Amino acid sequence: MRTRVKICGITRTEDALAALEQGADAIGLVFYPPSSRAVTAAQAATIVAQLPPFVTVVGLFVNASRGEIGRVLSRTRLDLLQFHGDESPQACSGHGRPYIKAVRMREGVDLYAMRERYGDSAGLLLDSYQRGVPGGTGESFAWERIPADLAASIVLAGGLSPDNVERAIEQVRPYGVDVSGGVERARGIKDPKKIAMFMRGVKRADQ
Repeated sequence: MRTRVKICGITRTEDALAALEQGADAIGLVFYPPSSRAVTAAQAATIVAQLPPFVTVVGLFVNASRGEIGRVLSRTRLDLLQFHGDESPQACSGHGRPYIKAVRMREGVDLYAMRERYGDSAGLLLDSYQRGVPGGTGESFAWERIPADLAASIVLAGGLSPDNVERAIEQVRPYGVDVSGGVERARGIKDPKKIAMFMRGVKRADQ
């Protein structure tokens, strides 16, 4: 099966279109104000309005209230929600959209238990753990910690780049991969050449 790709932390229309031109399946929009990659609902709506059909738009939230999520959903199209904080299953559900739950791979995390706890999710996204940082650390984790029988249903994130994505996919064989900082030339600004290199790595691993 082809590995799906999400380019996250999109802040500009041209970056979204560059990602799609290279074959990305999804773009990620960050609705977490402390992040340097955050966008407002109005900015997101401008980006989404320029997208072609068959593109999955993912909205990333960190411990947001239902009201905050609802206000974003009323302003722009989101196809999938991504929860990157300490949200309970109840907080993730009931927004009228499928969701994925990010799991920071701290020591001792039980992925089987997490899969059961978030049983109504579309899947788990595995990211690196850094104390006090909900994501976007730019660091990878030990991929061998991912059970082989879960790999096909997870999205792999955390420190992926053009230099290591081929090796990551060959080792883990995830459903999809998620990259942000690894394809940037500045914080929040994507580099089309790095995106192209990243996508070539994905395609080589899928051959």
